[in-house]
Amino acid sequence: MLKGDGRLGHDLDPRDQPPKDACGVFGVWAPGEDVSKLTYYALYALQHRGQESAGIAVSEGHRILIYKDMGLVAQVFDETILGTLRGHLAIGHNRYSTTGSSVWENAQPTLRSTDVGGLALAHNGNLINTPELAARLGSEDIRATTDTEVLTALLADGSQSIEDAAAQLLPEVRGAYSLVFMDEKTLYAARDPQGVRPLVLGRLERGWAVASETAALDIVGATFVREIEPGELITIDERGVRSRRFALAEPKGCLFEYVYLARPDTTIAGRGVQTTRVEIGRRLAREHPAEADLVIPTPESGTPAAIGYAQESGIPYGQGLVKNSYVGRTFIQPSQTIRQLGIRLKLNPLREAIEGKRLVVVDDSIVRGNTQRAIVRMLREAGAKEVHVRISSPPVSWPCFYGIDFATRAELIAGSLDVEEIRASIGADTLGFISLEQLIEATTIPRERLCRACFDGIYPIPVDKGSVGKYVLEQAAQ
Repeated sequence: MLKGDGRLGHDLDPRDQPPKDACGVFGVWAPGEDVSKLTYYALYALQHRGQESAGIAVSEGHRILIYKDMGLVAQVFDETILGTLRGHLAIGHNRYSTTGSSVWENAQPTLRSTDVGGLALAHNGNLINTPELAARLGSEDIRATTDTEVLTALLADGSQSIEDAAAQLLPEVRGAYSLVFMDEKTLYAARDPQGVRPLVLGRLERGWAVASETAALDIVGATFVREIEPGELITIDERGVRSRRFALAEPKGCLFEYVYLARPDTTIAGRGVQTTRVEIGRRLAREHPAEADLVIPTPESGTPAAIGYAQESGIPYGQGLVKNSYVGRTFIQPSQTIRQLGIRLKLNPLREAIEGKRLVVVDDSIVRGNTQRAIVRMLREAGAKEVHVRISSPPVSWPCFYGIDFATRAELIAGSLDVEEIRASIGADTLGFISLEQLIEATTIPRERLCRACFDGIYPIPVDKGSVGKYVLEQAAQ
């Protein structure tokens, strides 16, 4: 069962968007539980990881049903729809496109028939050898323009069991991938050898769950068991959980998960993300102090670091910007007048709190600079005396090929401007970025176990830049 009549509208201005992760994934094997609703709530918890489309696949043991559409989780599903999705196992997906256009045909989970049944798959990450993998398939075998579609087609191509097919294929797949997939009776999960994107295992009273983040396990009442290891394939059925190694682990977890992507109530490598972000703020205050009257965050992503900055500096913490929680992706095109206002639909200053004050404004990152430029302008118009911008990550100078939809290097403001030039561009009185060394120390993870490519240009998985790109499969089909 598939739904395809919905189409997503446009954001106010794509240049004003923060960096986006590829997707959020969830899988559950739990006989006797309402797995579609568990998946719905888990996807709700992972909504921040993808807001373009949402989908759920379920099986009762004999067939796989899928329902997916464009939009947020709450826009795609309701009680009636979830009531039709009955079974003992399910997988779910929230999408933000990093390969293939944002259209219904590219929504996930994907679905294929195999010689032994059905296969549904959901993917978080980005492959870097998609054209090479797609070349194994005939053009008629590729129904969508995503690396996920190529993976699904290859896994379904043959008479092997799904587990054996995955163990054979995955060593040949390069890039970042955290996968959840299923046949009619079994749930599978796999993580690339570098473990770039997160994936965790949890225990339910009557089953098991896997998710992109521990926060999704919390929401469905699952107890965190462990992270799925890089290069590990797990199988979950009535016999329990089985683990199989398909590659040696070479951990390179994404450093940007700590800065922005993960929820603050998620745990990575045994440490809460909120704790890490507050520590980043403390270190930022030591590296880039300011004489000011008030520390304010850019909500919500700048809040933990702003708290840490205020604690370390002794400058009072306060709220200076109010966020409209109901402005996410919109189906209604804004008028030209509203479009020109841009960021004001999402943020508005508290004039009484900031008028006449010297402000430290803490944000997580600067990608193109449009958002910070608009915020600085708003604060000055609201009466701020000085605006000192502090950023809880180093300058983003390099594109990501592993699942974050950063701009090309030419579009990144730090790709061509130095810190003083960026400061002048956004209109701040001063600007300070945390150093890469201090950011890494704040995570407590060894430098060599982190992917830092967007900050230092060192890509842990070699990339042929001529064979990657969001529309690589669409261009090949032309």
